[in-house]
Amino acid sequence: MFLYNMSENNYFKFSNMVLIAPLVGVIAIWSVYWLELILETNFNVFGVFPRSWIGLRGIVLSPFIHGSLEHLYNNTIPLVILMASLFYFYKNVAIRVLVYGILLSGLVTWIIGRPSYHIGASGLIYVLASFIFFKGVFTKYYRLVALSLMVVFVYGSLLWYIFPIKDGISWEGHLGGFLTGMLLSFIIKARTPLPKKFVWERDDYKEEEDPFLKHFDENGNFIEFSENNSEEPNTSIEVNYHYKKDGPEK
Repeated sequence: MFLYNMSENNYFKFSNMVLIAPLVGVIAIWSVYWLELILETNFNVFGVFPRSWIGLRGIVLSPFIHGSLEHLYNNTIPLVILMASLFYFYKNVAIRVLVYGILLSGLVTWIIGRPSYHIGASGLIYVLASFIFFKGVFTKYYRLVALSLMVVFVYGSLLWYIFPIKDGISWEGHLGGFLTGMLLSFIIKARTPLPKKFVWERDDYKEEEDPFLKHFDENGNFIEFSENNSEEPNTSIEVNYHYKKDGPEK
């Protein structure tokens, strides 16, 4: 039997989510593609079809549908990395970012998209990349800014695909994801680590009371001194007598 207190249990749970969430996402999209192969069909008609009432179902379903193995593979790696980063650095808002990101990016695609079926998890990938980048910049926390720079370095080329530069690619879905991620980085408040302050950076710091600085004079020279107790040690011997009561006479 294992015993965890509440804080340890929550830490264990969130640490697992960094691995579980991307794994669940990958299993979901690959399972749908595998099901298409088994049934010898495709689910493209369940994608987002703009300005069509039946096409609204694609807002939820389209991230799980892919047109080819190459399409699926190209979305798998960035989805794993970005989802793991989201749950590691923004675990308290990760679920909301995923849910709102899928819904809002899909809705934007439904509004501005060309009359065709829009499928794939790339819209969600743009949501995650955009959210992580802008949220890291806004927080001004060095670890999150570094994460934003890493996203730009690895996925910066994705920015070109929010424009109609290549046929057969849903640039509308990419644009919808990018704008959604940027919007969510503004409106969703995430807890971030407070910058560490050293003792001398605090407002209540008093230089004259610093035990280390006491070893230096006004010219910066080191002073070595021993800390002796000014009181004379007590050398007297104290004797305590303990008297026992007499026992009963026999």
